[in-house]
Amino acid sequence: MRVFALAVVTAASLALPAQAQQDYPSRTVTVVNPTQAGATTDVLARALVVGLAGRLGQQFVVVNRTGASGAIGTASVARAAADGYTLLFGAVYVLSVLPAARSADIGYESQALVPVCQTVSNAMVIAVRPESPFKTLADLVAAARAQPGKLNYGHQGAGSIPHLSMEEFLETAKLDVKGIPGRGDPAVVTDLLGGSIDVAALVQGTVAGQNLRLLGIFAEERHPSFADTPTVKEQGFDVAPISFGGLLAPAATPGEIIGKLEAACVGAAQDEIYASAAKRGGQPPNYYADRATFGLRLARDIEAKRRLIARMKLQM
Repeated sequence: MRVFALAVVTAASLALPAQAQQDYPSRTVTVVNPTQAGATTDVLARALVVGLAGRLGQQFVVVNRTGASGAIGTASVARAAADGYTLLFGAVYVLSVLPAARSADIGYESQALVPVCQTVSNAMVIAVRPESPFKTLADLVAAARAQPGKLNYGHQGAGSIPHLSMEEFLETAKLDVKGIPGRGDPAVVTDLLGGSIDVAALVQGTVAGQNLRLLGIFAEERHPSFADTPTVKEQGFDVAPISFGGLLAPAATPGEIIGKLEAACVGAAQDEIYASAAKRGGQPPNYYADRATFGLRLARDIEAKRRLIARMKLQM
């Protein structure tokens, strides 16, 4: 009788996880955003969870856990139970850059999270003030080659995507231009307009409505909101890094749960509430990508950033 009872208990315990996956979600889901409230990814996260909640029948709550360039919030999700009730919404910077530049203290590895769906794609731009003598990217390149080390550029901080994008461009073009870290894109724009820096590397969404001249955009194709701005690539430099991201889950999350989340993402990312927020945030029309595409892009980005950071000997 004891053997039979044990067998029943064992079978029941094995069935519980499968049942839990089938019933998912049966309670509130927490979506951690590792940036401050009001940031672009925070606004987009709050727009996306409306569509997720409507499709999955449970409340999705966005919680901001900031600090350490996003590592604190990301680590909290990496350590969470892999049951689909704690997710991350943010840029893959936290998986591609931070583990490579700060591996000793962030508390997680690049493989700690897995993609659910991509809903964010931010290009970087090279900008100057309106009265700058640099009318084109070719002008900037010529001036930098004529006077190595004299020019400088501003960026939002060491290891940020604008910083890494510009450094990759400078390496490709074989230019010596000094980087000046700022405290976020707004401060960099202020410094640029004030004349304390010559050039700025900025997130494309930051420059909307700003009185700036764009010399190039780091992307595979032109952005419809800046159709007159050529890509850096079409100007002869094969550099097109972007900042992308979306919804991610702890690595051991069951595939059935990931599948449910991805299916809900497809519609949620196209809902008017998200599409409007994406447009206001300067997102291109092709901001969405499915889990498989997102995963391939993430793997390539992790390897590319690892190589770039090693070459730069960057420590954040």
